[in-house]
Order: sequence, then C-alpha cells, then structure tokens
Amino acid sequence: MKKREYVKRKLRHSDRSLMLLSLPTVLWYICFCYLPLFGIIMAFKKYRLVPGKGFLYSLFAGSRWVGLDNFRYLFMNPQMGTVIRNTVLYNLAFLALDLALPVALAIALSYLRSGRLRSAVQTASMFPHFMSWMIVSYFAFAFLSTDRGLLNSLLRIFGKQAVSWYQTPGAWPWLLTLIHVWKGFGYAMVLYYSYVIGIDQSLYESAAIDGAGTAGMIRYITLPQLKGVIVTMGLLSLGGIFTSDFGLFYQVPRNSGAILSTTQTVDVYIYKALMDQANYGFSAAGSLLQNGIGCVLLLLADFAVRHVDQEVGL
Repeated sequence: MKKREYVKRKLRHSDRSLMLLSLPTVLWYICFCYLPLFGIIMAFKKYRLVPGKGFLYSLFAGSRWVGLDNFRYLFMNPQMGTVIRNTVLYNLAFLALDLALPVALAIALSYLRSGRLRSAVQTASMFPHFMSWMIVSYFAFAFLSTDRGLLNSLLRIFGKQAVSWYQTPGAWPWLLTLIHVWKGFGYAMVLYYSYVIGIDQSLYESAAIDGAGTAGMIRYITLPQLKGVIVTMGLLSLGGIFTSDFGLFYQVPRNSGAILSTTQTVDVYIYKALMDQANYGFSAAGSLLQNGIGCVLLLLADFAVRHVDQEVGL
C-alpha cells in the first residue's frame, strides 16, 4: 500500500514538473492565439476608437453593429477577383514546388558520400531562411534596379536594352516564385532529409540484395516512407491557400503600383485598405474569411485523404 502511494506521489510530482515546463507555451498561446479571438467581433462592427476609453470599450460599446456590411464591401470591390486569383494561383504553385523540390533535394543529399559537402549544402540552403524579407527585398533590388541592377548591367554588356522590372507586371509571377523557392526550400529540405536518414537501412540492404537499383529504392522505399510527412505538409499548405506571405508580396515588389495586377494578394489588399481607409472592420472580415475558408478546406482535404488511406493525414 505504501509503495502504491509513493508511486502515485511520484507521478503527481512528475506531472507538476511537466506542467511547469509547458506553462510558458500555454501562456503564449493564450495571449497571442486565444485572447485575440475577441477581435472577430470587429468584423461585424463599424469600429471606431473612442478617445480616452481604450480598445475594449470602443469594440463592445463604442462601435455600432453593421452585420454583414463589411463582407459585402469585400466582395463588391471590383479588385477582389484579381486579388483572389493571384492568391490562389501563387499558393498552388508554391504548394507544388514546396513539396516536389525539397523532397528531391533531400533524397539527393542523402546519397552524397562526403559529410563535409553534405553539411556545406545544408548550411548554404538554410541561410536564406533566416533572412528577413526586408533584407531579401534589398537583395532583389540589387539585381532588378533599372540603373545599377546586376541583371540590367548584364543586359547592357550583351547589347540589350535595360528592363524596368518594377514596371513590368508579367515578370513578377516568375520572380516571386523564384524568390519564394530560394528562401524557403532549405528549411523544408532539411526537414525531409531528417526523415530520409531515419528510414530503416535494412530495407535498402534487402532491396540491394534483390537487385534493386537507386531509382527502384527511391520509388518503392524512400517515397512510400515519406508519404505521411509529405501529405501532412501538403494539407497544412492547403489550409493557407487564401493567405500569403506579406513580406514576399509587399516588401519585395517595393509596393509598386504598376505591378499590382500580378503582385497584389489578399493580405496586401487588406493591409492597404487598413492603411488607406482605416477600415478595421473590413480588415477583420477579410481575415476571418481567409482563416475560415482555409480551415474548411483543411478539414475536407484531411477527410478525403483519410478516406483513401487511413495511415496518412492529420
């Protein structure tokens, strides 16, 4: 009996230690993920800040209800068709590239025999991930500047006319996609590489004994073992199909009005409406729709994936 009570006391003590260890994370989620949910009310109000009363009083008592007017304003705007098109097409391209390219590079990295070369490749590919979008925008400007940009300097050397990249809308879908892949593929590659090296090596040894080549091992061993993490990453990306990286689409094009037809996404559009019109209710409505549609898509895609294969999905 005493031994059983000692075990219970010991378990309770370990539980308290784990709870204390997780307390900073729990507090972070409460402060930055759950408390801001009260801001959803702003999507159904004409928010105005009452002088001297603070945010909560202005939100609950100082602002009048407008129902779905903010959502009507969102959809009646003639620019929304272009904005939604840009957001969805960019994210579909990013989704395909973010799955295919890092997986291929991670598999190729696992076949490198030189440990030093492998470490150098990982370090070089991860470096852009830690750069802010402001720094990336200056790098892009150094390449694309009309007067002294590297690309235009090369064009002049070969007798070509300089291109005003920040006035050429058709070039930016390719430029933004290239910059996104350059900045983000290293992190994803290292993630997939950690799964590749965790695959049981006896599977490859058995396949080699049976006469399987490198292509066969990748097709029948590596890719099936990576199926779970690939599907999970794809579902998470699909959940953000109506959101975009604000730094990529606002700072890198340097907010040039001449190329908004191919660079403006939902996040940039909401930000510009907030800054130009101080329309907080419209911004809240747009964000609510973004996350609501993304959540529904995520749940539907996860249901469809689990219906096909119970072993994968969220």
